[in-house]
Amino acid sequence: MGQDMRTFIAIELPEPLKASLRELQDRLSAQPPRGAVRWVQPQGIHLTLKFLGQTPAHRIEGIIEALRSACLPVPSFAYTVGGLGCFPNPVRPRVIWVGVQEPTGVLSRLQGAIEDACAGLGFEREGRAFHPHLTLGRLRDGVSTRDCRTIGEIVQRTEVASLGTAAARGISLIRSDLRPSGAVYTTLEEIELKES
Repeated sequence: MGQDMRTFIAIELPEPLKASLRELQDRLSAQPPRGAVRWVQPQGIHLTLKFLGQTPAHRIEGIIEALRSACLPVPSFAYTVGGLGCFPNPVRPRVIWVGVQEPTGVLSRLQGAIEDACAGLGFEREGRAFHPHLTLGRLRDGVSTRDCRTIGEIVQRTEVASLGTAAARGISLIRSDLRPSGAVYTTLEEIELKES
């Protein structure tokens, strides 16, 4: 158990939502340019709250304890998934995402508490504001400017109403192993939120 591992903190998605995400990916990937986007396997889509990166194995216990404390006052909540967009913008899209809406502010509070807990352990704070989303796909390297623009236009004109509402009852500390076939995810610990 002495090696480093890539880790992140996320909310895991229920199966019906993953099925809806796959349908949306199929709808988008059926349009040209084909092969320009590397779609994320729906089983590997998470609502990421904090990416920790390379983490020494001996620090995992301390991270779990800090996350337990951070989650203690935060109640479970519902969130809705819908709306399509891309980072950084539709003219030069790199990432295609679906939005996550949680109007009460609990999700933002949870993410802030996790950010504070991790900063207390020496992990760098995220420079950008938290923008809750689910990554559907990433553009492959070497995609032409024209194809990038076309994908941006497809994203802009594709209406994505709500894909559903899900309950967040806890968070997970997840290990990510990058393999040639794609990332393999292992949940190291699940931490429950307060019953609301």
